[in-house]
Amino acid sequence: MAITVRRDILVGLPLNDLVAYLEDFSRTEEWDPGTVRCVRVGEGPVQQGATWQNTSRFRGRTSDLLYRLVSKEPDRLLFVGENKTVTATDDLSFRARSATTTLLTYTASLRFKGWARLATPFLRPEFDRLADAVADRLPSAATVHRG
Repeated sequence: MAITVRRDILVGLPLNDLVAYLEDFSRTEEWDPGTVRCVRVGEGPVQQGATWQNTSRFRGRTSDLLYRLVSKEPDRLLFVGENKTVTATDDLSFRARSATTTLLTYTASLRFKGWARLATPFLRPEFDRLADAVADRLPSAATVHRG
């Protein structure tokens, strides 16, 4: 059983600019209030297989996940993070609304492992609040970064 949330977020950037901003997962520090730190592992261009070490805070506890860019397409990015207790997926789909505006569909899911699965039903409200905070923060973070 996974917790999945989805938000449609309108961002004042052209599609290619928004994809370029979000493909570098270390920028989650700017737009995801749950991310404490996120650092790229390795060098070179961001491409499928690139990895990041992410430290997140959820319900007052920090955890480290190794995220990997599983899929990189012109209109979709898929990141999967994992540690011994959870698999986290961030699926970002993009659709141009105009030359300067993009609709981002942000779908995030958490699948807990082992005993942690028992907490899944109780974590949904907090995960929803976090998704709302991402939806509030991401548009300005992306446009400020472009500046």
